[in-house]
Amino acid sequence: MGGFFGIVSSGDCVEDLFYGTDYHSHLGTWRGGMAVRSGAGFRRCIHDITNAQFRSKFENDVRTMCGSSGIGVISDTDDQPLVIASHLGVYAISTVGAIKNADALAAELFRKGRTHFSEMGGGGINPTELVAALIDEGRTFEEGIELAQKAIEGSCSILILTDQGIYVARDKLGRTPVVIGAKKGAYAAAMETCAFHNLGYEIVSYLGPGEIIWFGASGTDRRKEPGNRLQICSFLWVYYGYPASNYEGINVEVARYRCGAALARKDDIKPDIVTGIPDSGTSHGLGYAAEAGIPYMRPFVKYTPTWPRSFMPTDQSVRDLVARMKLIPIADLIRGKRLLFCEDSIVRGTQLRGTIQRLYEYGAREVHMRPACPPLVFGCKFLNFSRSRSEMDLAARRAIREIEGKDEVDLSEYVGPGEKRCAMVERIRQKLQLTSLKYQELGDLVSAIGLPKEKLCTYCWDGVE
Repeated sequence: MGGFFGIVSSGDCVEDLFYGTDYHSHLGTWRGGMAVRSGAGFRRCIHDITNAQFRSKFENDVRTMCGSSGIGVISDTDDQPLVIASHLGVYAISTVGAIKNADALAAELFRKGRTHFSEMGGGGINPTELVAALIDEGRTFEEGIELAQKAIEGSCSILILTDQGIYVARDKLGRTPVVIGAKKGAYAAAMETCAFHNLGYEIVSYLGPGEIIWFGASGTDRRKEPGNRLQICSFLWVYYGYPASNYEGINVEVARYRCGAALARKDDIKPDIVTGIPDSGTSHGLGYAAEAGIPYMRPFVKYTPTWPRSFMPTDQSVRDLVARMKLIPIADLIRGKRLLFCEDSIVRGTQLRGTIQRLYEYGAREVHMRPACPPLVFGCKFLNFSRSRSEMDLAARRAIREIEGKDEVDLSEYVGPGEKRCAMVERIRQKLQLTSLKYQELGDLVSAIGLPKEKLCTYCWDGVE
């Protein structure tokens, strides 16, 4: 996934840039970067953050950087920000999203006469440099951003630092959030509103889909009107959004409480304890427990100082190690108990299977699971929030393959209520060795978020684009 933060200030901006970028660290664990502009020009620093926190890697840089404007990024795909020299001038650029047609776009640029790309990573062209090349096709930044957005399949939100100020553009269907904040003498753009709270910024506006805003230290100027169609990723509220953040004005933590309450209203299980797999499952579990009137306790606690989110590492064995080592069981709250766990989702199920087995090893009498969203049947086509290499890695798709005996099947019978959906859920339950498994219904999830379904991307659950 990834996240960015940009600021233009009447004074030095580096401290706010540093902390504002750091507040996006939950969105990626591969690269962090900052670019600052002063009278001496642009200064950029990029560090590997796979085995260290953003703050620890950039503390020394911050002491030596100065400037009144800058951009920062947490990236899970490439080295950035990049500093580009073009006919539009010298600028720094960061991007967040997923460019699904990158090879075709690069080939078209070569056909038009581009001779090379200089930034490479992961065996391919740096996506941010590719976006910069598309923008440079325009006569202005605004025209170039529009050309890039029209050409990109997937999604791409863009932050551009220039001599005059910052351009920020939300992806064309608003799958990722972008928000503008302000305080005396400064304006900032972020993906997470939680980046503003402790830095003294007030939310000014949420960008609409495809909207382009320019801002300086004294104000903002809309350079492109927002589009009419919004398809923000629902999984922000389910899992990878930060609890203190709002998207489209809707708080993540509050939406997760509503998710848990909706699960409880449709359940007939009376466990001894309700809990949530930390961290994102905690909020869903609290909502369930409050609605059901059942005690919420923590039979697992998470060791947070050193372990990252377990979906981030690319290697499955590393993900499994992280998942096991960061969760520490409390035997006194497990032994002899009927436990009901709320989880944000079941993606592959490999880590979850190990967690459930540990509960039985510590003496759990029953283990019930209530995911806060429907079964993930389709791989995301628009963002990079999952590390699955293939749709067939998904627990639901593996269950369907076992039922059908083949990969190519009509999936419509599995996304709605019916016998095949029940068979799929039962197969997943058996694989995970759960006492019971009941998923959230899509309509209840949509209601818990609070936006009309047509404004939400629910593709991974129902296949609707």
